[in-house]
Amino acid sequence: MRAPRYLLLTALIAAVALTGCSDSSSGESASSSSANKAAAPAARLPEQQPGGAGPAQDETAQGGAAKDEAAKAPDLNIDQRAIIYTGSITVRVKDVNAAAAQAAALAAGVGGFVGGDERHSGNTATGVNTASVILRVPGDRFTSVVQQLSGLGKEEQRQTSTEDVTVESIDLDARITVQQARVDSGRKLLAQAKSLTDLVMLEKEVASRESDLASLQAKKRRLADLTTLSTITAVLLGPEAVATVPSTESPAGFLGGLTKGWHSLLASLAVLL
Repeated sequence: MRAPRYLLLTALIAAVALTGCSDSSSGESASSSSANKAAAPAARLPEQQPGGAGPAQDETAQGGAAKDEAAKAPDLNIDQRAIIYTGSITVRVKDVNAAAAQAAALAAGVGGFVGGDERHSGNTATGVNTASVILRVPGDRFTSVVQQLSGLGKEEQRQTSTEDVTVESIDLDARITVQQARVDSGRKLLAQAKSLTDLVMLEKEVASRESDLASLQAKKRRLADLTTLSTITAVLLGPEAVATVPSTESPAGFLGGLTKGWHSLLASLAVLL
């Protein structure tokens, strides 16, 4: 009877031991699984989250924003800038009067006009032998008109120049806006004046502000005229006309005064002789 009891007791002990091992391994598995789940969110950085942005993404976004701001910044192209074109050309022609008429026609053909016409007669049978015609033409046709003027005869001299006055134009616009606001505020105060002293003082102030505004507006109109229409001076010489040679400036200072004095002395001696 003892043998079966021993066998039964041994079987019970083995079953208990197996049950304990199973519970221990299950607990360890559960613990490790819970630890992994807890560690996973902690190990994932904010920039690694599905909706997060990392440093590289932030830099990329900032770079894109900077590019967008640069794209929105005003960019004045060549056709948006205020440029004054001026030039002069000297051409020797066979008939000065005919060439002057052709120059005027060139200006009218591009939407311009003749701003001045001066002609001189020489000691020849042909009559007029020099002419100076001032043409006002659109700035975008400046180069083509100068080139066409050179085809009227034999070109002897050409000089062109450009001046960018975009900054001056923008500055004038800003100053006009500010001055207009000052004039408007002065007129409002003038309408509310209650005493004769205030009325006289405000009238004087408003008149001064209006004068400054008119001066700025006149400068703006003048600048707009120069930038809208370029100026070309066409000097037309007849076949026997003498081209004017630009005089060289005398030196300044003591040496310049001495040179001028010497030339004056020579001129006086020539008159006496």
